[in-house]
Amino acid sequence: MGHQDAQDKDRTVSDFTHADPVVDQALGWHLRLRDGKQDAATRADFRAWLAKDPRHEEEFRGLEIVWNSEPFLGAVKALSVTRSVLMRPNGSRWPLRATALAASVLIAAGIWQFPALTIALQADYVTATGAQRRVPLPDGSTMLLNTDTAVALDFAAGRRHIRLLRGEAFFDVLHDAAHPFTVSGQYGEVEVLGTAFSIRTGANEDAVMLERGRVQVLCLCDGKDSAVLQPGETVSITAASVSPVHAADPSATLAWREGRIVFENAPLGDVLDELRRYHGGAILVADERVNRMKVTGNYRLDDVEGAVRTLADAAGAGFYRVPGGLIILQ
Repeated sequence: MGHQDAQDKDRTVSDFTHADPVVDQALGWHLRLRDGKQDAATRADFRAWLAKDPRHEEEFRGLEIVWNSEPFLGAVKALSVTRSVLMRPNGSRWPLRATALAASVLIAAGIWQFPALTIALQADYVTATGAQRRVPLPDGSTMLLNTDTAVALDFAAGRRHIRLLRGEAFFDVLHDAAHPFTVSGQYGEVEVLGTAFSIRTGANEDAVMLERGRVQVLCLCDGKDSAVLQPGETVSITAASVSPVHAADPSATLAWREGRIVFENAPLGDVLDELRRYHGGAILVADERVNRMKVTGNYRLDDVEGAVRTLADAAGAGFYRVPGGLIILQ
């Protein structure tokens, strides 16, 4: 069986294609050789693939090292992926460790591509992971998109409406009393006349932060729950209600506009959740105690790996980098 056949079989099993073709090929060969039933032709194809490019052996050997590392196995156990089952084409089960490796790598590579594709088809503007984009709007307002963000615009017939499909955006709105400016997220909608604010949408809630001006936040739920924000205030909106208004520090909450993340005495797990939004791979923690450690810092978002490494040192945790962008702390 040729190298391409090996890749095709592995993709049938894992339904996965890594963004880096060399890492993708290394993963395919790694899983196939773990099957334990290679013939002479397959082994010859593998040796030829290794010899074709120095990166091939580098990525493959990196996977071998990770495979045998305690942090990797601990991270897999922490994620409970060892209970998953991948089926071979003939109906039998893949070895448990191959299943764990495949599941963890899928997580690291961000396999959930179908929802992202659906959002991209609706969006007028999209930013990649780690990127930002400033967009002048048709009415003279401006919009700054944060990492991994997608928005759809409706400025037809005097309307000023934006849908935040995913991610986070900051708006500096030009005053126009005759045409209210609205931004809707997953659970809530913000209505303004002239102001500057941010909105971020997540799996379970939207969050609104007001820098200046005045906004009304509405829940899109049946109860029509609402709140009015003054500068320096924030709320979150869920599928059922708007939270109580509370004070927040715009310089910290909106530090991403200057390409930074700022936090004080925060659980490391919460900080890592934020850093994951700017990292192309996954960040896994094999020891829950690491997540609970309190940290303070001010880091650049264009060097997430460096920030995580520094935080790991401060927390006394081991730092392990895996080919393909996966980082493990233990």
